[in-house]
Amino acid sequence: MTTLTTCNRPLIVGLSAIVLLVSGCAEMNDTQRGTAMGAGLGALAGAVIGDSGKSAAIGAGVGALGGYIWSNQMAKKKAAMEQATAGTGVAVTQTADNQLKLNIPSDISFDTGRANIKPNLHPILDQFAQGLSGQPNTEVRIVGHTDSTGTDAINNPLSVNRAASARDYLVSRGVDSRRIQIDGRGSYEPIADNSSDSGRARNRRIEIFLAERAVAVR
Repeated sequence: MTTLTTCNRPLIVGLSAIVLLVSGCAEMNDTQRGTAMGAGLGALAGAVIGDSGKSAAIGAGVGALGGYIWSNQMAKKKAAMEQATAGTGVAVTQTADNQLKLNIPSDISFDTGRANIKPNLHPILDQFAQGLSGQPNTEVRIVGHTDSTGTDAINNPLSVNRAASARDYLVSRGVDSRRIQIDGRGSYEPIADNSSDSGRARNRRIEIFLAERAVAVR
């Protein structure tokens, strides 16, 4: 008969989590399924890395989060951004990996072919910047996009410059520039049909992501 030692228990915790995941997958949405899978694999990783139940618990936490957590602060931030952007056309969502995402269309962000922020975007960025100094584990990523009008030689730097303008505004409102990453995708990630005016307007946008890292347990 095999004896269940202290060292074996974390491994069984991880395996049990995966078994439960498989049996309950049909009743989960995508986000729940990904979180549960992360928990099981994380616990398994914790068991392999360490030799105590503490290691498995840490592994389960990090695995479930995928590196990011959805804390009370993040939930409050989402609610605040939903209130600040109500009626503006900005979409505020929680991504599958627990990031807060703002999809900001061109009609309130940038004129065609320009990287200067419109005044309508200022109060939204003001609200976004508010309170971030009290969340030291958060990081910001800004991605700029264009429509398909024009060449890559124009669109690629334009998309980066739009992201940079949003970053510079947030920095002017007290957000540490070291916490902000920017990127530009040009016209390569459309969310609408570029053959219509309305579609091109939707594709000219910036996306702002806020993510909170889990605090390492020692």
